[in-house]
Amino acid sequence: MPSHTPISLMPLAALLILPLAATQLHGAGSAWTVYETARDNGHLLSDVTSESGTGSVSPEAIVCDPAQTFQLIEGFGGALTESSAWVLAQLPPDKRLEVIRRYYDPKEGIGYTLARTHINSCDFSLGSWALDPVAGDTGLAHFSLDPMRQWVIPLIRDAQTAAGAANFHLLASPWSPPSWMKTNTRMTDGGSLRPECRQAWADYFVRFIEAMDTQEHIHVWAVTVQNEPQAVQTWESCVFSAAEERDFVRDYLGPALTRAGLTGVHLCILDHNRDLMDEWTHTIYGDPAAARFVWGTAMHWYVSNDFAAPSRAHAAFPDKPTLFTEGCNDRAMEHGKWSVGRWEHGERYAHSMVNDFRNWVCGWIDWNIVLDQTGGPNHVGNFCDAPVIVETETGTIHYQSSFYYIAHFSRFVHPGARRIASEGGPAGLESVAFANPGGGLAVVVLNTGDSPASFRLSDGLDSRPCSIPARAIQTYVKGP
Repeated sequence: MPSHTPISLMPLAALLILPLAATQLHGAGSAWTVYETARDNGHLLSDVTSESGTGSVSPEAIVCDPAQTFQLIEGFGGALTESSAWVLAQLPPDKRLEVIRRYYDPKEGIGYTLARTHINSCDFSLGSWALDPVAGDTGLAHFSLDPMRQWVIPLIRDAQTAAGAANFHLLASPWSPPSWMKTNTRMTDGGSLRPECRQAWADYFVRFIEAMDTQEHIHVWAVTVQNEPQAVQTWESCVFSAAEERDFVRDYLGPALTRAGLTGVHLCILDHNRDLMDEWTHTIYGDPAAARFVWGTAMHWYVSNDFAAPSRAHAAFPDKPTLFTEGCNDRAMEHGKWSVGRWEHGERYAHSMVNDFRNWVCGWIDWNIVLDQTGGPNHVGNFCDAPVIVETETGTIHYQSSFYYIAHFSRFVHPGARRIASEGGPAGLESVAFANPGGGLAVVVLNTGDSPASFRLSDGLDSRPCSIPARAIQTYVKGP
């Protein structure tokens, strides 16, 4: 399929109700099922078990060792922003719920259990707003979830319903405190938290978590201290140094969560790019008084491809997981129109996911789950791509390559899985392997090259011939 060709909407029943019971293949008791998405043959998460492994037999093998286990996998998900919620609301109710189910329904969907949303507005909001905009209200008497109730909360609730409340984990991140708490007196364009507002801002987190729980029956699983604390943006942003974030966590936010009995809420630091991980982890985890409040590190993919950064963090602080919390592709114009269906966007997701998981990342949260045909709406014009694009004027839904490439992980690697040792294979292929909590293996193989490749797949018990087309991704699923 050429990279500029949109991926058509598949019928719901045909998309993802895939049997996970493996099909018996040749070999000493082997039982593998193979799913494939490929640019040139029309396969989109297709069962190709009967076709896989035909042709020449390669001596080069991807060898997995289920006896060597690594990090626990928390799950996969996407961001439920105001923009995504607005776009979905432009669809007929049944089509809106269809998109949500394709992500979050455990039978019809691709296995999402995680979600990220914003405390106050972000760039992917319809405008700037705060949950307490009243200047000087340090007691938060005017705090209200009302700005989230038209668009955001209905989307979160429907995703939670689709996944099942017990399986749905929501992470919330602030892009900026209210303007009255900022040194620049506005939510946009950077600025910092005013020292005299630190306690009020910590209490704001508590109020948000408690209100979501008691008023909306939505449990907040985790929070990050600040989205992209080193970015001064034309949209909502707030600057923290690593030392300032350490001090805020140690002296204000951590104690506020503890006093409120919210120690079960996972507190994450950084929420920015890999190139900042060394500084943030050593500064904050190096202070035991701050580190005791922190569950782990949140990471984005922009700027840096230093995939080893979370491995270094794990080596230094093995009890602090790294969770990937944001990544997206830019939109592109082709022939005067916004492009849809760029195949390399899916490949970028999979390349990042393979290398992140091989370096101790414990879960992966994409950015907006759905956007409109421009890559918005975005109140400052910071448009980007999403795995699902909706043409709001016609109601056409595009499930792009990135949706399927993510699904090759999220559909088959379950929460509670562990990465296992794996190595080898032909040059140009990337792979990562997991053992699922109920037994069974999932091995993801990525080919971003323009030629097909043959290899063998071994788990120590069986070895089977395999082949992967050019510009394709496969997931090999074995038992139970």
